[in-house]
Amino acid sequence: MGKKVAIIGAGISGLASIRCCLEEGLEPTCFERSNDVGGLWKFSTLVSSIKKCPSFRVTGQWEVVSEKNGKQESTTFDAVMICSGHHVYPNLPSDSFPGLDKFQGHYLHSRDYKGPEAFKGKRVLVIGLGNSACDIAVELSHLATQVIISTRSGSWVMSRLWDDGCPWDMVYVTRFANLLWNVLPSFVSDWLYVKKMNTWFKHENYGLMPLNGTLRNEPVFNDELPSRILCGTVSIKPGVKAFTETSAVFEDGTVFEAIDFVVFATGYNYAYPYLDDSIIQNRNKELYLFKGIFPPLMEKPTLAVIGLVQSLGAAIPTADQQARWAVKVFTNSCTLPTPKEMMDDIDKKMEKKLKWFGQSQTLQTDYVTYMDELGSFIGAKPNIPWLLLTDPQLALEVYFGPCTPYQFRLMGPGKWDGARKAIMTQWDRTVKPMRTRAVSEAHRPQPFYDLLKMLLFPLLLLSVLLLFY
Repeated sequence: MGKKVAIIGAGISGLASIRCCLEEGLEPTCFERSNDVGGLWKFSTLVSSIKKCPSFRVTGQWEVVSEKNGKQESTTFDAVMICSGHHVYPNLPSDSFPGLDKFQGHYLHSRDYKGPEAFKGKRVLVIGLGNSACDIAVELSHLATQVIISTRSGSWVMSRLWDDGCPWDMVYVTRFANLLWNVLPSFVSDWLYVKKMNTWFKHENYGLMPLNGTLRNEPVFNDELPSRILCGTVSIKPGVKAFTETSAVFEDGTVFEAIDFVVFATGYNYAYPYLDDSIIQNRNKELYLFKGIFPPLMEKPTLAVIGLVQSLGAAIPTADQQARWAVKVFTNSCTLPTPKEMMDDIDKKMEKKLKWFGQSQTLQTDYVTYMDELGSFIGAKPNIPWLLLTDPQLALEVYFGPCTPYQFRLMGPGKWDGARKAIMTQWDRTVKPMRTRAVSEAHRPQPFYDLLKMLLFPLLLLSVLLLFY
């Protein structure tokens, strides 16, 4: 075995990191503070400290102090992969809600919600409009007497089913669609985005319309919420202005009386208590990481953060792609740009993030662009022009079809001989579970033609404007 690597967390990012370390001949040790997932873990082991060794400038080694059964142990590692994610430390902003300290009912964070049984026949206020908030509200609406969702900014709500009843990401997350969003004038792409988001139902009619609808913030995926609102079992209200002993006063002056439970679905805080904040934060206390993974000012690139970046795409292949690149940096198969180049890239990405996603603590990015960036570092980005010359059918499927992780196993390190077949048959596997009663040939969506139809109106409008001016 090669270098020793400490992996903090045994979730999907940790599992991907373990596999990638083994593929590169590294020796991983995974620390997990809970008692789940089997294998080469030190379960129920808390990492209390990660510090640079005195010889770090030369060796890049880290001292990891772990604690188990009240006993501490210090181990030296050649590299560290932080895979604890961002759903660890609940954000409960009690200071933002005057009167909460006098509230006589029960309140909890969504992390502590385990099921609806305790809420049967109760009046429940859910604060927040993310995926957790909506999932909890919908589930509670079947048992609780009344459920109200309080939101300050609103959100787009999407169905998991997209055009022709296909999974949304199989239709939406494509290289062709990504090209359109990046090359079209902003007024055209914004119009298309809002129109598409409002296709299922008009958000303004349901009280869900986001304050800035053109921002590409992560939408809520919930197939049942609109119908629960339509039936009256869930209501949408603005932000909470204050709490009394038994009620909540909203910003529009209305009051929700006799509340039994308040569920704060208010997200999570980033925190790495075992690591010096200056390593991954800038002077403004913002996370400062090259491609959301590497601190740019390290003397040796031996620490990587895996699974922190959020994109409108699948989390598992994203973490896998990050880990593939990180371990190649550890083994010197890939080199990082200069610190200045990395900092310039971070600043550029922060400006783009502000434009596309607004002010947010999360490291949000575009899925296809991000995966291609990482793929280019490790030599696994699909070469579309080459595919057009050598395998036109595959090239068209890669470009116009869903950007599935098979694409990053077509060439380069980690190449998989079955990748081509997997790509060409991915729609067959997608529809097979539903076709238990086959009455005709399976239909697959044609996103190219659908997008062309959507573009027709703004193009006609632009033509008219140019004609008169």
